[in-house]
Order: sequence, then structure tokens, then C-alpha cells
Amino acid sequence: MSQPSPLIQTMIRAARAAGDRLKQDFAEIATLEIKHKNGPADPFTIADVRAEQTVKTILAEAYPDYGFLGEEGGVVPGADASHTWICDPLDGTANFLIGLPIWAVNIALARDGEVIAGVTYVPMLDEMFRAEVGQGAWLNDQPIKVSTRQGLEQAVLGVGIPFMGKPRQAQFHAEMKRLTDRVSGVRRLGAGAVDMAYVACGRFDAYWEQSVSAWDMAAGAVIVREAGGMVTDTLGRPLDLMNGTVLAVTPQLSAALLHELRPVETA
Repeated sequence: MSQPSPLIQTMIRAARAAGDRLKQDFAEIATLEIKHKNGPADPFTIADVRAEQTVKTILAEAYPDYGFLGEEGGVVPGADASHTWICDPLDGTANFLIGLPIWAVNIALARDGEVIAGVTYVPMLDEMFRAEVGQGAWLNDQPIKVSTRQGLEQAVLGVGIPFMGKPRQAQFHAEMKRLTDRVSGVRRLGAGAVDMAYVACGRFDAYWEQSVSAWDMAAGAVIVREAGGMVTDTLGRPLDLMNGTVLAVTPQLSAALLHELRPVETA
């Protein structure tokens, strides 16, 4: 077993603290006031805000000079301009609000724009995924690797479906038409952080999404890579956290899947 570094230990502590509070809120969903950011398909609650504050407080105690980018609070610059925390305190809010236990606390650290460490915690399953560059990927202190399944016909894929108000609807429909009769299965969990963690541990062979935020994919990027996978945008270019698209995939399926995800204009 690899002993987590002090950095990862701090991230784990923050994720668990936020997760513990979220589990309390999850048990009292009916009492939470629901608000919306960008329309009815994009909800949030006080639980999201409290979880982000919990994460921010614990990280700031250990690393007071680092900047912070959170889904709820936006950008808070730090004295150390090279390091920025990237946090989604509750990835899968819609799942959370309907009582579905597939949601996660997502924390990553970027150095000069490159993610160097990540933690994805799924509280209701007590699954802590973690990785740091050069240290491998882990699930609850057990090393994990991506799937070795060969060929799309064996593959189980995770996907983020563009819900109401999201762009690239036509692209998604084209992708489904190309892929659904060629793969073993397609899953839509509703929490990109969990999808990426499932690629890292071999449950899924790939995950992609055409409209995703930095805080949803940052931690997963390093976890998947340290597990032996590849993370790019959906055109196969180097991942840009601000670009809005992501593909996490096993090396053996990368070329075939990129072909099926080609832009609809060239189909």
C-alpha cells in the first residue's frame, strides 16, 4: 500500500469532511431549498455551498497561499499564482436531489495549469479515488488500473448527455447513432467525476462529454492517467480544462472511439 503524501492526505481530509456533511443533508433532502443557476436543469442548494466552504477552509489551513476555483464561489486568487485548487463540492447535484446516491466531492490541484493531484470521493459508497503525478492511482488504498478489454464490441462506455440548455445536441445524437449498436453498453450516471473514476478502476472503458466544466474533470484527469488511461478533448487534442470537452479512455480504444466522436459536420 502506498502511503498518501501530505498533500493527498489534506485533500482526502477535506473531501471526507465535506462528504460527511453532505450525507447529513442527503438524509434531509426534502428540507433543502433548491435554486437554479442556468435554468431548471441546473440546480444547486445550500448543501453545495456548505460543502465547498468546508473544502476551502480545510485546504486553506494547510496551503494558505494557493488560489481556489470552485463551482459555487468562482475564482479566488492566491498569493501563490502557480497553484490553484479546483473543486466541485457536489458533482451530481441532480442525483443528490432525487435521492440517487451517485454523487461525489471532487478536488484537484493544478500547478501552472497542469493537474498534479486529484481526489474523487463518493460518500454514499465510501469510495475514495486518489492520484498524484508519478504515484499511481488508488481506490481506498488499493492500486487501480484501467480496463484491458479489447475492441468496442466489449466496451462499456460512460457519457454525459447534454441536458436542456446545453450545446452540441446534434453532436450527441450522431455519436449515439454511431456507437450504440457497436458497444456492449452505454451508461449515463449523471456525475462526470464518478464516470472518470470508473474509467480509472476499469468499470468503464471510456467516458466522454461535450459540455463539461473544469471542476468536473480536473481530478479525474490525473486519476485516469495515473491508472494507465488517456485523457484528451473529444478531438484527441491535449486536454484544456476550460475547453468544455473531455474523453477519458483506455489506450487500446482511443483511436476507435475518437473516430466515432468525430464532429457531426464531417459525418
